Amino acid sequence: MYPQTACEITTLATQQPTAHAPMLPHEIPPGVQMVTLPGGIRTLAYTPQQTPPPPPVPAAQPIPAWAKTTALLTPTIGGGIAAAGIGLSYAAPGLIAMSQALWATVALIAAAAIGVPALLRLSRATTGTSRASTHITQNITATGMFGKASGTINHR
Repeated sequence: MYPQTACEITTLATQQPTAHAPMLPHEIPPGVQMVTLPGGIRTLAYTPQQTPPPPPVPAAQPIPAWAKTTALLTPTIGGGIAAAGIGLSYAAPGLIAMSQALWATVALIAAAAIGVPALLRLSRATTGTSRASTHITQNITATGMFGKASGTINHR
């Protein structure tokens, strides 16, 4: 492509005074260093940036036992939930019938709790027992807002 020609690099044989003062170490920009050439001459030169070492490769960790167990149980649990859903869909008509039967049983118990005492009262009244019923009357009187109350009870 391009013709290469040899170029000769020349440096000053002795350090001659220059028009400006030498740089102090804290004035040297980053990436530039003071180097000594093979002839003993000291000069500033760009130095290649040192690449940081690559980060260490993490070692492969073994999989914990609980993770293996969980991974193996996940399809089983999902399959069980799916089977339960299918079973409930098949059992839905029976569950509805059982709930209606349960409500009918509750209604029967409530009717019995109300009806049995009423029937017993009616049966006592119609059997004509010789026992006379007792009437109790009570008379209470009080005087004033916070007065003492007194009364009488009559059994007939």
